[in-house]
Amino acid sequence: MPVVLLVIVGWLYVALMMSLAEATHSNGSVIGGIFTFVLYGVAPVALVGYILLTPARKRALKAREKAELGQPDDGGETPADPVAPVRKEP
Repeated sequence: MPVVLLVIVGWLYVALMMSLAEATHSNGSVIGGIFTFVLYGVAPVALVGYILLTPARKRALKAREKAELGQPDDGGETPADPVAPVRKEP
């Protein structure tokens, strides 16, 4: 996952430099630089980051569900009920 985050930060840096170049160019405009950053930087990073980080989200969700159900992580026996059931006299 750290490699994915490094790629995301690098891509955003490149998109920021592209948008600054367009905004400061004599034929460019600030609004064009903003659109360049959004369309070349934010939108692709959001899409690719969502797709690449999906397995990590699924693992975290399964771990959270196991913790809520009280299941052991190793697949061993489930813990016994700490309170013995109460029987009624016949």
